[in-house]
Amino acid sequence: MKAEIHPLYPPARITCACGNVIETRSTRGSFAVEICANCHPFFTGKYKLVDTAGRVERFRKKYEGQQPPGAKPEKKSAKGPKAKA
Repeated sequence: MKAEIHPLYPPARITCACGNVIETRSTRGSFAVEICANCHPFFTGKYKLVDTAGRVERFRKKYEGQQPPGAKPEKKSAKGPKAKA
C-alpha cells in the first residue's frame, strides 16, 4: 500500500438524542444523531401501524377490479377469432 494516502481514522463518539453513546472510529469525528437503534420504533418493537380513517380500505375499494398498468384486458367473447375470406 502507498504511504500517507489514507485519511485519519481517529476514535469518535456518536451521541443520540435519547442519551445512547456509541464508541466507534470515523473520519468525520464525533457527532450527534436524533435517533438510533436503541430508540427507533422499528428496533424497539413499539412501532404500530395505525390506519386512521380507513385509508387502506378506501384505497382497496376504489381500485378493486381494475387491471394493473400494462395488463391486457380480458376478452368477453367466448368465440374464437374470425377467419378472413
